[in-house]
Amino acid sequence: MKKLIERKFYLDQLKRLKDQHIIKVITGLRRSGKSTLLTMFAQQIINSGVFTSRVHQYNFEKPLFPETHTWRDIYQEIMAKVVTDNMNYIFLDEPQQVPEFERLIDALFVENHIDLYVTGSNAYFLSGDIATLLSGRYITIHVLPFSFAEFVESQEETTATKYELFNRYLSETSLPQGVFLHKQGIDIQNQYILDVYNTVVEKDIRQRYNIQNMRSFDNLSMFLMGAVGSTVSPSSISKAMKQDLQNIHHKTVQTYIDYLVNSFVFYQAHRFDIKGKQQLATQEKYYLVDLGFRNLKLGKFQYQDLGHLLENIVFLELKRRGYQIWIGKVGSYEVDFIVKNAMNSVEYYQVTWSISDPITAEREIRPLKAIADNYPKHIISTDMITAEIDGIKHRNIVDWLLDP
Repeated sequence: MKKLIERKFYLDQLKRLKDQHIIKVITGLRRSGKSTLLTMFAQQIINSGVFTSRVHQYNFEKPLFPETHTWRDIYQEIMAKVVTDNMNYIFLDEPQQVPEFERLIDALFVENHIDLYVTGSNAYFLSGDIATLLSGRYITIHVLPFSFAEFVESQEETTATKYELFNRYLSETSLPQGVFLHKQGIDIQNQYILDVYNTVVEKDIRQRYNIQNMRSFDNLSMFLMGAVGSTVSPSSISKAMKQDLQNIHHKTVQTYIDYLVNSFVFYQAHRFDIKGKQQLATQEKYYLVDLGFRNLKLGKFQYQDLGHLLENIVFLELKRRGYQIWIGKVGSYEVDFIVKNAMNSVEYYQVTWSISDPITAEREIRPLKAIADNYPKHIISTDMITAEIDGIKHRNIVDWLLDP
């Protein structure tokens, strides 16, 4: 039996929002752990003394209701089970399967005795009609696959060191079920990772947007996977793909990128001019939600790109920790990440595989030294021996991931 990992960061957010009259919307990639998170939270509510008759979970990816049921039919069936003299906790998993699902959510929300939780696997879940209907009445909690700390917690029976586990984290997957399938064999784990990717592409992208040229779409997706950590634009991608005899217009490139970002396969980071104090409109970077997709779709674990893979992991961890993230530009230099927390405190991060070579160290430190302000500056690497350099904190990535 697999160990259930308590995703404390997300559970703590849900606890703070419990009984608040606002819709809790949990978003994230398919199979990132949203449904399990809701189940764990529902169980915590029951363990706190709430009767099971007041906690109701509905997974709309299962055939719970006849296809002929309208949102009104489902609303009436749910309301028939709730009590009216106390708070009820309603969990709706992927309700976008229901036509006019936004009306179902709105109808439940206006009931004073309902605390409502909803999941969605696509950013368009909160666009259009539902965004208008529920404006100002919901708050999102975005769920990512396992952090490295959660990955380590899931490996309690292993004798591997934390550094050996990090190599697995880098080269395998962070998808919760995929992590647990490692024991069943790398072939089964790999098939699961590919199946998740293909399901996202089929259900959240191809079917939704009626893409006709899936070959071009797949090629674009793999191009972005190979370009993780590199600045790109629709025009530069279009030109690069044409050189490889793949003719795809830059406007189509932008459209396909939007589909991938809105399905949470990739995350976009804009560039920010530190001296000019403004966000730049071109040359973004894209980071992949799970490096397992990249390693399998590109056919191999590419050791020549280790620095960029490290950068991808740091980006996701900063996002987990609740930071806003930009790519920094200071003069002609680039800073990997500028981050800002909820209190508007700023920090700077450089990510590199190693700075043991003096030339590499100088290249990585120079952009941070060029920043005139006194906000904290960090270098994250795999180096085992680290020390502060001219006020710049240098940390081993494994230690940083496990002990912020």
